Amino acid sequence: MAAMSGGVAEQIRPAAAHAEQLLTVGVEEEFLLVDAATGVAAPAVDAVVANVPPELRGQVQLEFQTSQIEIGSPPGLCLDALRHSLGLLRTGVSDAAEQAGVRLLAVGTGPVDGPVPPLVDNPRFHRMIERYGMLAPGPGLNGMHVHVGVPDPETGVQVLDHLRPWLPVLHAATANSPFYAGRDTGYASWRSMLWNRWPSVGPMPWLESHEHYERLIRELIESGLILDEGMLYWYSRLSARYPTVEIRIGDVCSSLDDTILIAALVRGLVGAALDDIAAGRPAHRIDQHLLEAAHWRAAHDGLEGLAVDLLDGGGLRPAWELLLRLVDRVGPQLRRHGDLDTVTPLLERLRHRGSGAARQRAVHDRTGELGSVVDHLATATRS
Repeated sequence: MAAMSGGVAEQIRPAAAHAEQLLTVGVEEEFLLVDAATGVAAPAVDAVVANVPPELRGQVQLEFQTSQIEIGSPPGLCLDALRHSLGLLRTGVSDAAEQAGVRLLAVGTGPVDGPVPPLVDNPRFHRMIERYGMLAPGPGLNGMHVHVGVPDPETGVQVLDHLRPWLPVLHAATANSPFYAGRDTGYASWRSMLWNRWPSVGPMPWLESHEHYERLIRELIESGLILDEGMLYWYSRLSARYPTVEIRIGDVCSSLDDTILIAALVRGLVGAALDDIAAGRPAHRIDQHLLEAAHWRAAHDGLEGLAVDLLDGGGLRPAWELLLRLVDRVGPQLRRHGDLDTVTPLLERLRHRGSGAARQRAVHDRTGELGSVVDHLATATRS
C-alpha cells in the first residue's frame, strides 16, 4: 500500500513523450514473514526491521500487517541496476528475517493456515478497519508495484487509458498465490480474489482527462468509498507522490528474474503508449465489464491457461499467445532502452519454468507437502 521508499523522489526524472527520451523505472515488492518451523504467518516485522543493515533500512518499510514487509528500489534507467538494488534488498531482508527466527517469502498470500497477525499500529490503518471492517483478514496480501516516469499528469492519464487492455496479461504472468489456508484454491492468484473485497480495487475506468481523474477521486472520498487518494487501489493509477504511472496489478513475484521481466514489459508498454499519444493514435476503449472479466480469468487461469483477448472481440486465447503479442508491441521500446538482451532469456526462462503459481503447484505435486512449497518460496525469494 505504501509508495516508493523515501529519499529517492529527486532521482525520478520525468520522461518526455518524444521518441528518444528514456523512461525511468522503479519497483516496490511486498513480502510475507513466516515462522521458520511451521510456515505460518509471523507478526515479526519490528524484529526484522531492527536487523536490516543500516544502509538498506531507508528502502524498507512496514506494510498493513505485522507479518508483512516492503522494499522499494531507487528508480533508474538500467535493468541491471534495478536487479542489483532489489537483489541486495531481498538478500538483506532475508538475512534479517532469519536472524529474527522467521523466513521471507515472495508470495501473494500465505499458503499455510494459522492465526491472523495483528495490524501494524498505524492510525490510518486503524481508521481503515473502523470504516471498512475486516476486509483483509488472513496472513497479508503481497503485491508488486512498478513505477514508470511520465512527463505530466495529463499525459499520464492518457497513458493509463492506453494500458487498460494489456494489464490482464501481466496479471496472468505474475500469478503467484495458488495456495491459501492450507489448500489449493483453484486460482493461480488467490490474492487477487481477497484483494478485490476492498471497495476501490479493480481495473481503472476509462478517463477523459486529468481533471476527470481528480474529480473521481474527490467524489470517491466524499462518498466514503475511500479515505484518501492513497486508497485508490485501481490496478493502474498516477502516483500520489511521484511523477510516475504506477502499475499495481501483480502478485509479488517469487523470482527476481520475473520481477525484472515484468518491470521491463511495463516500461515498454508505457513507452509504446507515449509513442501512440505523440502520433495521435487513440487508445482502445474497452468495456469495463469485459475488462473485469479478463482480470478474473487472469487470476483464475494464470499464465498456463486461457485469457480474454480484449483486442479481438473478447474471445479466449492461450495466455502465452497474448503475452507474446504484448512482447511484440513493446519490442521497439525494449530495443530503445537496451532491454531486449535481458528480456529475451528471461521470457524463455519463464516459459520453461512456468509462472510462480505453476512452480508452487509443481513442488506440491511432487512432495505433497506445503512445507516444501514454503521452502521453495524462501529459496526463490533470496536467489
